[in-house]
Amino acid sequence: MRKVKQIFKLYSEGVSKRQISSRLGLSRNTISKYIAFFKRYQLTDYEVSSMTLEELHKLFKSDQKPKSEQLLTLEKYFPYFDKELRKTGVTRQLLWQEYYAKHPDGFKISQFKYWYNEWTKEVSPVMHFTHKAGDKLFIDYTGKKLTIVDRHTGELQNLEVFVCVLGSSQYTYVEASASQKKEDFIQSVENALWFYGGVPQALVPDNLRSAVTQSSRYEPKVNETFADFAEYYETAVLPTRAYKPRDKAIVENAVRIIYTRVFAPLRHQTFHSIPEINVAIAALLETHNKMSFRGREYSRYSLFEEVEKQELKPLPSKRYEVKSYANGTVHKNSHIYFSKDKHYYSVPYRHIGKRIKIIYSDSLVEIFYKLERLAAHPRERKKYAYTTIKEHMPSHHRFISEWSSEKFIAWAEHIGMNCKEYIIKILDKKQHPEQSYKSCLGVLHLTKKVGNARLENACKRALDYGAYNYNIIERILKNGWDSLDEDTESEIDIPNHPNIRGGHYYK
Repeated sequence: MRKVKQIFKLYSEGVSKRQISSRLGLSRNTISKYIAFFKRYQLTDYEVSSMTLEELHKLFKSDQKPKSEQLLTLEKYFPYFDKELRKTGVTRQLLWQEYYAKHPDGFKISQFKYWYNEWTKEVSPVMHFTHKAGDKLFIDYTGKKLTIVDRHTGELQNLEVFVCVLGSSQYTYVEASASQKKEDFIQSVENALWFYGGVPQALVPDNLRSAVTQSSRYEPKVNETFADFAEYYETAVLPTRAYKPRDKAIVENAVRIIYTRVFAPLRHQTFHSIPEINVAIAALLETHNKMSFRGREYSRYSLFEEVEKQELKPLPSKRYEVKSYANGTVHKNSHIYFSKDKHYYSVPYRHIGKRIKIIYSDSLVEIFYKLERLAAHPRERKKYAYTTIKEHMPSHHRFISEWSSEKFIAWAEHIGMNCKEYIIKILDKKQHPEQSYKSCLGVLHLTKKVGNARLENACKRALDYGAYNYNIIERILKNGWDSLDEDTESEIDIPNHPNIRGGHYYK
């Protein structure tokens, strides 16, 4: 109808039919037909330009011949056919057979299809496709934004408005979010799936970066996190072709309706938070979904409940956790360093030196080499700490990983109380316990050479002189205390030694 108005406007301005045909991409016969129609009704340029598209459409319909009884009978079936075609396996051929069995004098299949197409254009001029129930969820954002006001500062924040539509029932979901970033986008899609109570066979997003990293007519590259999200919900991602709005006509039409039924009623209201505005959107959305289609006696909600809901796949037991990605190398201590939290996680030691991929969420850190998952750890955020699975480490490293102050003290206690006290002194002497672990291990291993009794006596002698060092114990056992030289004396705790006076040692 817009082109029809343009035809008459150009013709009134003196433009030839050939030029009108070239400008509007219509045949000259079509141009002549519409011009003859306006001349028959003696309409002026002003009258045509002031008419709405709907008034113009009604004018053309009134000029048509009255419908036959045969066609009126067939049109009564169209709302029923419209519902049935959304069910799996139902075709127009099958519906024609049902119709023709009841009306042998009715239309043949070619005329049946023609009149049904004309009816669908009239009641839903945007959608000429019949989508199967549970097949596709079409996803988009509105071009215009909603706004919230900071309660304390009065600052305005523009919000993105997410819209998605199930193809068969056109059951619509809308929510406002802070941005179109990956995390917000996936959260909105997930909220929609839980709103519907099931999962369609495919998600059909626009070519936004949160969904598609590289658009292509044949092989678009889906964002890695969104692909993982789709895999978790066991559905496919079918991005629309770039610059092809007809691929997502159903959601484009939904956006236009949402402007009228959601944006317009909210224009005079003030909201201070995203949850607050989403509550208002949900109330308006419920009204929209329960409003009957034009020319039909059923609504989006009733069609969803009757036809599409049972065709959706069930939801998983819990929601998806957004995952992020990082790279790293397995260190020689069989751990990888996760820079996000400054934390270390163990990996089987046979992969030392390999470049690995880290996939992490709020609760889990997974480590992959190529396609093999090497390890999975609960996520820890303690800086510079280690999360270790003993089996990941070689046998000699497992022993080292089990070192602790408590273990050395308990070991020394089995040898004797002097040995225990001496080990405690070594541990206390260093700034960090791990610095003294090797010294403790050296002292305790001397029992293999000299036995518990001699080591206990050597520790007693060393305690008397305030000397806390593996080398001191070894020298006492080997040569006795009289063999102390300057190097050994330098290792004695001079300020606290009872035999040091005036900087000199007295035996």
